[in-house]
Amino acid sequence: MLTERRHNFAMHGLCFHSMHLNWLKSIASTETQSTRRLWLIVLAFCFLLTAVVSLDLWHLRREAISGQTRELGLLSLALSDEIDRGLQGVQEGLHAMATELGEGRLPLRGADAERALRTRAELMPLVKALWLVDQNGRTLSGSDSSPMPDLTAFSPALGQLGDQNAAVSRPFVDLRSHESMVALSIRFKSNGGSTDGWILAAMPASTLLGAFSAATPAADARMAVYRSDGVLLAGSIVTTPRLDEANVSQRLARPRSIEVRQFRDGSERLVSLHTLSRFELKIMLTRNLKVVLLGWREAAQIAAFGLVLVLGMLLISVFFVQRADQRRRQVQRTLQAQLARTSKLESMGTLAGGVAHDFNNVLAAIVGFGEMARDAAPEESNQARHLDKVLQAAMRGKKLIERVLSFSRGGARSSIVFELEPVVAEVMSLLTVSMSSEVVLEQELNATDGRVRGDPTQAFEAVMNLCTNAMQSMPDGGMLSVQLNRVSFPEARVLSHSKVAKGDYLALAVSDQGSGITAQVMEHLFEPFFTTRSAKEGTGLGLAVVHGVMAEFSGAIDVQSESGHGACFTMYFPECTDPAESPGAAIQIAPRGAGQQLLVVDDEPALVAMTEEMLKGLGYEPKGYTDPVAALQALHADPRRFAALITDEVMPILTGTQLTEDLRVFAPDIPVLLISGYGGALLAQRAIAAGVSRVLAKPLERADLARALAELLR
Repeated sequence: MLTERRHNFAMHGLCFHSMHLNWLKSIASTETQSTRRLWLIVLAFCFLLTAVVSLDLWHLRREAISGQTRELGLLSLALSDEIDRGLQGVQEGLHAMATELGEGRLPLRGADAERALRTRAELMPLVKALWLVDQNGRTLSGSDSSPMPDLTAFSPALGQLGDQNAAVSRPFVDLRSHESMVALSIRFKSNGGSTDGWILAAMPASTLLGAFSAATPAADARMAVYRSDGVLLAGSIVTTPRLDEANVSQRLARPRSIEVRQFRDGSERLVSLHTLSRFELKIMLTRNLKVVLLGWREAAQIAAFGLVLVLGMLLISVFFVQRADQRRRQVQRTLQAQLARTSKLESMGTLAGGVAHDFNNVLAAIVGFGEMARDAAPEESNQARHLDKVLQAAMRGKKLIERVLSFSRGGARSSIVFELEPVVAEVMSLLTVSMSSEVVLEQELNATDGRVRGDPTQAFEAVMNLCTNAMQSMPDGGMLSVQLNRVSFPEARVLSHSKVAKGDYLALAVSDQGSGITAQVMEHLFEPFFTTRSAKEGTGLGLAVVHGVMAEFSGAIDVQSESGHGACFTMYFPECTDPAESPGAAIQIAPRGAGQQLLVVDDEPALVAMTEEMLKGLGYEPKGYTDPVAALQALHADPRRFAALITDEVMPILTGTQLTEDLRVFAPDIPVLLISGYGGALLAQRAIAAGVSRVLAKPLERADLARALAELLR
């Protein structure tokens, strides 16, 4: 903004100067008799031009200070919120300890108390040490041997501290690490009221600065944290204002202010104050006024240079070049932000998939052994009832992992060619029945016979999630618009949250007239478990699932929104030219095995043992391996020995698909059942290319395994 105003000012000055030259020429040609009058006109014009330039520079200076003031205020608010949340987390942890002390679940003295305090200190990221102190100031126990701070250094005084309030100490030095520390204290009452006192938590003073080092707007920015009585707790301010400690306390009494102050080193600085009323702390951010006005001084120099040298055309050219460069940089910054957002979601998807894979292994053992334990339990017994509850909880965990895998583009998914428009029409018919009377549905489906490859159920869920979110964003009613069209991209393009390759697509756009999406929410829109609604209104997995579904389809998603002006979500499905398919019918009756020998491969010994026991119960003779290389050698030694191979996908040395590829070299006809807790977006394609007969997702239920084996060995 400063650069644009500076060049606008330069253009204004040059135009004015050009008018001045023409005016002088006309006066010189018509009034050659009076040189004095000409000079008077020139002097008057110069005075007027100087006044105009001075006025513009004055406005420019005010706007520069105003812009930096707003930026400093917003940064102060953000840092204050971060620090407040961090201290609130510590306070909540201390209140939880106070509750444990009150209920007698946390010892006051002895080795057990020290271990308990050490454990709780490790669970609180900001806390380095904990102490329990009685009302006489004696230390009951501590998380380590470091000395606690002076009890008289707290504000408010510990003796006047309420049950729900917290006190903050003056800074003190940790004698072991020589690090400046600050302590937070709350009151506690032990079980039965026999012992009263305080819980003290020591934190590095640097944690009070939050993310200032990363979010600082410039090298000259400084930050400090004061108590309400003016005591400096932490900060990077080298010099302080020309105020003694008492006056600092008085100036800090205002909850929030931004002003220019004179500092002891003679510099003038913009100062922003923000109050944390919960802890009676003040956050001070400052910037050097000379640095803030550096751009304004450059503008003044350019203006003076232009007035003296009258380089009109050059300045106009520079103006247009800089404006074009500014636009290019803006586009580049936007592109980099979009690429960073896409990369973050991809990284989160990979992380979520890895966690889901490991958790699926745990659930697989719970479900497998749980089902076998349930079979052995007497009917109507407490053991049977308890095992039913365990299996129900495991199934809920399985459903949750399935949604996480949808975000991470992993898991075993069916992939067929189907028409997209009937799926969208089905969603529209369901919405028409359930939507509020204040919401008007407008649909325009212009992709007849448009086909895509993937899972129709996933496509249905993605469209339903977007439409449901759109309706929830319009509690007072509005227009819900759903459009399906064919589009073509001649080259790759970066969208708001993903990248789209060149090619033909079916574009499904869902737009609403709700409150829109803020820039802050846009950054976290598709992250799993992120939601702006209350816990009763959603889990925050809906949009994460939509993002994962689009990745499964090798498509992309774009979001366009402004706060207060609604939002438009556009999903791009790659169009497929193959003929449509129909999903096969599932086998309903699963006969038992007839003693066939099966080879089981999984790097988890517990899962191998569980699968072997489950297969024995189904009438098969399993042979388990935890080493895929040893399993391959056994198959190579006698390929006709085993009727089928059951293998996990994610294993060291050889994955399940690699094991299948090696098996197909010498045994092309052995059925292979691939089990995967997480296989990535291209699992189905890899499995088909390797020669896998069937893919199942972890955790396996016995009925699913029995039906799959019956189908393979039929």
